[in-house]
Amino acid sequence: MSSVIDCTDAGDIEETVRFAASAVRRGELIVLPTDTVYGVGANAFDAAAVRALLAAKGRGRDTPIAVLVPDPRTVDGLAVDVPAYARRLIEEFWPGPLTLVLRAQTSLLWDLGDTNGTVGLRMPDQEVALALLAQTGPMAVTSANKHGQPAATTVEEAREQLGKDVAIYLDGGPCDGQPPSTILDCTKDEPVVLRRGGLRDEDIFAALGAGTEGSQESDSASVDPHRPPVG
Repeated sequence: MSSVIDCTDAGDIEETVRFAASAVRRGELIVLPTDTVYGVGANAFDAAAVRALLAAKGRGRDTPIAVLVPDPRTVDGLAVDVPAYARRLIEEFWPGPLTLVLRAQTSLLWDLGDTNGTVGLRMPDQEVALALLAQTGPMAVTSANKHGQPAATTVEEAREQLGKDVAIYLDGGPCDGQPPSTILDCTKDEPVVLRRGGLRDEDIFAALGAGTEGSQESDSASVDPHRPPVG
């Protein structure tokens, strides 16, 4: 049976996230607040849990799951050939609404879907999420909704859509309704915009020390806002 746990009292966060982290380690799914929308997540290194996550979403392997991390230092354990411009963006915008698609470490024993050797990484700017990630390590997380439906901005909306497929719902109160994260492909010599979101183009260019010519834009830059990465 699913549990809903109130995380709005900062004094109870440590005990709450310890309980939720135990569920993640058991291979269960949990819903957590982020700085954009609510996410549903699982242990990134538990293939069965990630399959359960895809099944709960009603989504296939062709839309792989992104990974939330607790700290920028985690990146080098998950990705290789991280370009200097990606590190500048991490320094400037993490934690925050920026997902970077990087080349994944080939030695990692995980299965996030059909990733073509890449992984989308983000560090959320949300107290409960970061406290949880500090205990679990990297988590496979996507927006807490059925595939094709609006992303949940309250725990009640998430529960209505995902129901008993999720073991624990962490209620951090309503999300701020911020735009989803900006997604940049950082596997090339210059970043490519895959989805516009919470960051303005000019802020990205300024961080890179470039004008508008300093970044490319893919044909999918205006795609469905409910793409794989949470928020």
